[in-house]
Amino acid sequence: MANEHFYPEIEPYRTGQLLVDDLHSLYYEECGTPDSLPMLFVHGGPGAGCSTTDRRFFAPDRFRTVLFDQRGCGRSTPAGELKDNTPDHLVADIEQLREELGIDTWHVFGGSWGSSLAMHYTEQHPARVRSLVLRGIWMLRDEEIRWWLYEMGKIQPELWRQFVEPIPEAERDDLLEAFWKRLDGEDREAGLTAARAWSIYEGSCCTLLPNPEFSDIFGEPEVAWNLARLEAHYFRNVRFQPDTLLLDRVHRLRSIPAFAVHGRYDLVCPVKNLDDLCHAWPELDAVIVPDSGHSSHEPGITRELVAATTRIAETGSPVR
Repeated sequence: MANEHFYPEIEPYRTGQLLVDDLHSLYYEECGTPDSLPMLFVHGGPGAGCSTTDRRFFAPDRFRTVLFDQRGCGRSTPAGELKDNTPDHLVADIEQLREELGIDTWHVFGGSWGSSLAMHYTEQHPARVRSLVLRGIWMLRDEEIRWWLYEMGKIQPELWRQFVEPIPEAERDDLLEAFWKRLDGEDREAGLTAARAWSIYEGSCCTLLPNPEFSDIFGEPEVAWNLARLEAHYFRNVRFQPDTLLLDRVHRLRSIPAFAVHGRYDLVCPVKNLDDLCHAWPELDAVIVPDSGHSSHEPGITRELVAATTRIAETGSPVR
């Protein structure tokens, strides 16, 4: 799946589990060079977890890259846990991880839901963030959730029909509630069927052209269960208040060097999201890649992200 713009495969030089409360333990890893530039990678979803490819946006001789699986995700435990799982819990976890690793300030890199969490964290702790690199902007607003559930299907109607297949037609006026009833219900088989439909829909819409090697991962039961349950939980139960919170507080980011990249044909997170953010944050350096969708594995997106981290290594800022 990785393209020519990624750095070569790399193994962590350290892994660990951080107990952040009585319930949740977070998996984390460090890659690269211990005494170099600290970089935090914030994964998407919510619920996706980190992959081995996520390590490869960063020059291993220039960065100390920290990756972690958010609550309920990936190798963190308990898997798929929704209790005490909110944006503010995740921000507190990031701070706890930073302190655990003895890092004073770091660069922060996040895409999709990771862009939301990176901004939410930085808006609360701006003094801890040296720079931001963002991809596929998502801000968890009503209009973005409505797009994901209903309007994306205007462009991918065949995929949308497969997505809603587990839901009786009578319940499709409120897809979020219908999926939630199954994802949070007692019938595990019905819940897993709904989770796979949800997850495969997202994975299939992530790339500009069909990419079964990429989208098939989303159908794996554990991946689908965590992703669908956590996304539905965040969509339904733990929204930002108000809906425009990230935009309302963007003035807290305006002095921080920041770069954002977005695919022109991103179906999962429409490019309007980036446009809205740029209007609120005129200092943001942004690029729209004309031949890309949502995934960070799209060659044009990867190229821009690696170029941004290279600029950080050379100048301390991702801004062009």
